[in-house]
Amino acid sequence: MTSIDLTGRVALVTGGAQGLGEGMARALAGAGARVMIADVNEAGAETAASLGDGHGYVRLDVTDEAGWESAITTTVDQLGGLDVLVNNAGIEISSLITEVEPDDIRKMLDVNILGTALGLKHGLRAMRPDGAAGKGGSIINISSVAATIAFPAISIYSGTKSAVDRMTRVAAMESGKLGYGVRVNCIYPGLVPTAMGAGLANDMAALGLYGSPEEAVGAVIELTPSGRLGEVEDMADAVVFLASDASRFINGIGLPVDGGMGM
Repeated sequence: MTSIDLTGRVALVTGGAQGLGEGMARALAGAGARVMIADVNEAGAETAASLGDGHGYVRLDVTDEAGWESAITTTVDQLGGLDVLVNNAGIEISSLITEVEPDDIRKMLDVNILGTALGLKHGLRAMRPDGAAGKGGSIINISSVAATIAFPAISIYSGTKSAVDRMTRVAAMESGKLGYGVRVNCIYPGLVPTAMGAGLANDMAALGLYGSPEEAVGAVIELTPSGRLGEVEDMADAVVFLASDASRFINGIGLPVDGGMGM
């Protein structure tokens, strides 16, 4: 997306070392933003370096509140502010409901719900008028088409991504009522053939739900009016749009970027 100019803005992207997060970071940087990649994966430092000068990496476990405080402070100090926060970090562990493990539930709750909630907390604190950045901005949470459809073996993941949608809408209302000047939206990505997406297809086959990973992918495409899987660029362009003034009157919504799968 080359028509949107984010020059002068600072963005923090969680889970930005690889996959969708990396694509989002690259798209934001391509639009002119200075980007801080926040990830437990230290390969995020290489990703940040590949973006060129003016970008950075900070190690962040999104479930750790002190880590969030440090990441926000580092971003403001090193890059000069915070205008855009992308809460992208997430995990998916496939399981039939009859076989789900409590530890796996806790992991998804911690990263997908707690991690997003802490991002909202500290992002709003930094962006509101009395915050460290103090200029308002845009927070974009990454939900999933899984929040809008019934697909087998992802019940807990679907529940956590539904929670992301609900938190988004409440945060947008609070921000507006309290005069924070921060828009809060989320997107629902469809299936993308990243490592996570490929892992899901493999899991579907391993659980006996489909005859092969390719059959599982075919089932997703069959449910998608656009007739294909999503691409990283599809999701990244939606994030750039929601980060920009082109979406200035869009607030508190969940934007499907799923080729119509969740309609």
